[in-house]
Amino acid sequence: MLRIIPIAALVIQPYVLWPWIAGSVIALIGLLVARVAILSGDGWDKFLAVGPLCFGAPLAAFGAEHLVLATGMMNMVPHWIPWHLFWIYFVGCALILAALSFATNMKVSLSGFLVGLMFCLFVVMLHIPRVMANPRDRFAWAVAFRDLSFAGGAWALAGSRDQQSLTHTNSKLAVLGRFMIAVPAIFFAVEHLLHPANLPGVPLEKLTPAWIPGRWLIGYLIGAVLLAAGVSLLLGKNMRLAATYLGVLIVIVVLLVYLPMVIAIPSAADGGQKIEGLNYFFDTVLFGGAVLCLALAMPKRECLADSSSASLRSPGDGLRSKPIQHQNA
Repeated sequence: MLRIIPIAALVIQPYVLWPWIAGSVIALIGLLVARVAILSGDGWDKFLAVGPLCFGAPLAAFGAEHLVLATGMMNMVPHWIPWHLFWIYFVGCALILAALSFATNMKVSLSGFLVGLMFCLFVVMLHIPRVMANPRDRFAWAVAFRDLSFAGGAWALAGSRDQQSLTHTNSKLAVLGRFMIAVPAIFFAVEHLLHPANLPGVPLEKLTPAWIPGRWLIGYLIGAVLLAAGVSLLLGKNMRLAATYLGVLIVIVVLLVYLPMVIAIPSAADGGQKIEGLNYFFDTVLFGGAVLCLALAMPKRECLADSSSASLRSPGDGLRSKPIQHQNA
């Protein structure tokens, strides 16, 4: 007699399959568009080139999730807003279009501004009321700060396209985005240091699986980096370098922790584990992408002056410069 359970375990439900397809397609498009920047970039610029696609792929996945789970997500819309189903479909389509914009590098300023505005509206209309209803719920605070950081990443990406050169940052959107990521980073750092057993990156309810080696050490490490990067961004010191290190570390954590965790979840898990694993995975990728987009918007001059100018100058440079200054005088 044929056993049905192993065959059923290979089935992937549509509400899981389509978000993965949408996110993978956008990631592939983004890689093709950014391949030149990735291959020709110097040092950390290679990693920064993947920031927009790390930001776009999760948006596409969440957009597809809105479309295939629309009826189940209607209760997320505040009761005082009419046409609940319409807004779920509208947000889903908007997320996919924004993801395509980021992946193809077209109309990024407009789409980044609108995506940031959307996440700000989520914070105001959805998350702040939940925080006010239960201010002791640390996970409600984490979700609010999470979406605030997503808005900051979108506005930083939009701001980076407003400037003619990345050597200076004059965009108000990029500056605002910096604070909208710095404050959540510090909050996340405190959460990681107090509760290192929770999944690293965005500290929500789920614990790091016990089979992940050194999970407490990972939590403390991410907390320390989040704290250092958040304070640096808040004070305006080494901003590009701090955001780059943090964004790259979050992406590494996604590959080493979240991806194995998602693969370990049975494909036929109905409704619960698989969709939860998908949400945690893309949430963390989106946070890492937001931080990398912020790094793109930060001035290069500061990074170069702080990290490489001292090593590039030889002891004789100062001596050679003195006669030139004397002649000019």
